[in-house]
Amino acid sequence: MNKQTDPQPTQLSAIFLSEYFAELNEGAGFLTGLSADDLKRVRSLGSRCRFEKGDGIFHQGAPHTGVWIIERGRVRTYYAGPSGREITLAYWSSGHFVGGPEVFARGRHMWSADALEPCELLFLSGTSLLKLVREVPDVAVGVIEGLIAKGKSYSALIQMLGTRSVSERLSQLLVILANTTGRPEGDTIVVDRTVTYEQIAAIVGATRQWVTQSLDKLKAAGVVEITRSAIIIHDLEHLEE
Repeated sequence: MNKQTDPQPTQLSAIFLSEYFAELNEGAGFLTGLSADDLKRVRSLGSRCRFEKGDGIFHQGAPHTGVWIIERGRVRTYYAGPSGREITLAYWSSGHFVGGPEVFARGRHMWSADALEPCELLFLSGTSLLKLVREVPDVAVGVIEGLIAKGKSYSALIQMLGTRSVSERLSQLLVILANTTGRPEGDTIVVDRTVTYEQIAAIVGATRQWVTQSLDKLKAAGVVEITRSAIIIHDLEHLEE
């Protein structure tokens, strides 16, 4: 059976703290590597669901029930400490799945997930996914590749949190946004403001006030310019250093 060759729409990359931009979207081909018959089989065992912006998809401490494959929109995964303080683990985009690492519905969730924007997801219960893995080799490959990507992403996050100062993490996040969502305009790179200061703070492990002050310093130094709709990067090399 021939693989699907339908053109895929341009999609946003996943976002998480990492030194390597090429790894951000690894694991996003869970469904695209399937034949038409295999994809039909997957959909027959799954259920389509929609979440509005801010809706919780699964919650830290709740029993695992399966995985959600993102077909449209973006999903945030995050961990909340005993004090209630949150740290964002990643923003996952179309093609990725969330709900692991216990993909076969064992144990409890170690973190939570919510919708960053209206999302359409395909839910596969642990029982259904186990059945598919046994019957469809390409599904098994997709699960393995997805879990590898998740492992690398969280390893990269730990490395960044453990070895980089919060200022370096903020600079790296701006570099990631420039490389994944920025568009060149003359000598600048324009990044549409799809994340708030609160969300930036949760990614780099800081407070909103610290993020505001740090961006103001970068603005005073001529490195960035902040408008209501965009972050305009004037000196990418400064951030990369």
